[in-house]
Amino acid sequence: MKLLVYGAGVCGSLFAARMHEAGHDVSLLARGERLTALRRQGVQLAEEDGPVRRVPVPVIEHPDGEYDLITVFVRTHQVDAVLESLAGVQGDVLFLLNWAAGPETLGAVIGHERVLLGFPTTGGTMDGDVVRYRKTNFITRRVAMPIGRPDGRTTPRLARIVETFRTAGINAKAEPQMDAWLRTHAAFGVPLGQAVYAAGGPIALADAPDAVRGMLHLMRQNLAAMETPPVPRAFVALRALPQGLLVAVLRRFLKSPTAVHSGLSDPSPATAAELERLAEQLRAPAGAR
Repeated sequence: MKLLVYGAGVCGSLFAARMHEAGHDVSLLARGERLTALRRQGVQLAEEDGPVRRVPVPVIEHPDGEYDLITVFVRTHQVDAVLESLAGVQGDVLFLLNWAAGPETLGAVIGHERVLLGFPTTGGTMDGDVVRYRKTNFITRRVAMPIGRPDGRTTPRLARIVETFRTAGINAKAEPQMDAWLRTHAAFGVPLGQAVYAAGGPIALADAPDAVRGMLHLMRQNLAAMETPPVPRAFVALRALPQGLLVAVLRRFLKSPTAVHSGLSDPSPATAAELERLAEQLRAPAGAR
């Protein structure tokens, strides 16, 4: 597979390295200082506090030519610029990111037939130019990376992509309700991310039960406002279970290694910008998405 990985943050770097090691023709797109670092040292990976290893993934600054698949790993508020740069580049485009505005806005720029939706279930942190990750969050992660077409069909093309990822050691699955999945994730993730950002980190939020209760209230509001049932259905529990039980579960999660060593701990302005864009998408009426 000739693959372009657009975005060289944690998820894009991990994905590009894995696909490169599996023997695929991969190019990793980066800009600025990140591009310079990748050209000098390759993708640098480390399992938590383990030794750093380097993967010589080819890097480029601009997309060019034709690809079997373009995978996009950027923040929500950066998507508009990505769409413009991909309008003249051939290949299916798999958006692996937070997105609650529906597929129509994506297809209007690059062509509806090219759009695939998904979400990366890996995570980690940037330590300078080194991507540090937990092994259970990447190769052996129990939760499969969902990928789907906007129309919900599992076509031979989609099945081939899923199988290619699995063969490379990346747990993936076809998800027939990918748009609803992404909106459900945003309904939960925006209040979570904004509350963590305001508190100064997941552990600080866990130690503020009133703030956790406020966060849960916003999650319930978002889920109640959805035009479709939540996907996965397990998110119905956020509306059905007692508040006290859910607050205890959320506080325990916020203190877990999964929360502490994830993107939730990123205090950058880009995090705030992404969360605000997602909140705008959730507030938009159905016809405007």
